[in-house]
Amino acid sequence: MSKSPVLLLQNVSCAFGAVVVADDISFELPKGQALGIVGPNGAGKTSLFNLITGALKPSSGSVRFNGQDVSRLNVVQRSRLGIGRSFQIPQPFGQMSVMENCMTAATQSGSMPILEAQDYCLHVLESTGLIDKGNVVARKLSLLERKRLELARAMCTRAKLLLLDEIAGGLTDAECDSLIQTIQGISAQGTPLIWIEHVVHALLAVVDRLIVINFGRIVADGEPRDTMNSTEVREIYLGIEGHG
Repeated sequence: MSKSPVLLLQNVSCAFGAVVVADDISFELPKGQALGIVGPNGAGKTSLFNLITGALKPSSGSVRFNGQDVSRLNVVQRSRLGIGRSFQIPQPFGQMSVMENCMTAATQSGSMPILEAQDYCLHVLESTGLIDKGNVVARKLSLLERKRLELARAMCTRAKLLLLDEIAGGLTDAECDSLIQTIQGISAQGTPLIWIEHVVHALLAVVDRLIVINFGRIVADGEPRDTMNSTEVREIYLGIEGHG
């Protein structure tokens, strides 16, 4: 592991009464790594993202981002430090163009001056396959294009870490393959990312490492294909009984 990870969670726990959504979670994300997270519905994956972004605060433990303890910072503060997130259901400003959506992210969350933001957003639109859609109103985009815009808006916050929440969900196989290529390109440029996904083959095409979560706990962490093929993960995540 890197001596100075982008993200470091140390013994993070969070509960709502008797409902535990994170149970003593510890892991680090080295610079440049693509990390996948899988687990059954209700395992605590989205809660983990909320703890990283500041939508939830840990009841114990700490979250460090680029060496800074951000455990008590809110969502806006963490976004301005460089934690960018996409959502499972795309949430663009429907009446605004693709470029206007990106400019809003760049100038508000990214705190960029307008001229700098314009150049940056054009670069992001190129990277996310939306360069020809800049003037299209967001509500007229296809599902794949809305997913791409969700990714672009997260990047336009000048993100130093990307959190992708089931971005491949609902896409056809061909659309998913197209999006995989885009995410591979972004990862290859060195942007660290954490990707929650139920479309496992998409994760395996991109990530360097896989964490499996169940009942708010990390139950496996390792090389993606070996981790998915382990008996414990097959039993917990896929509901398949191991043999031998």
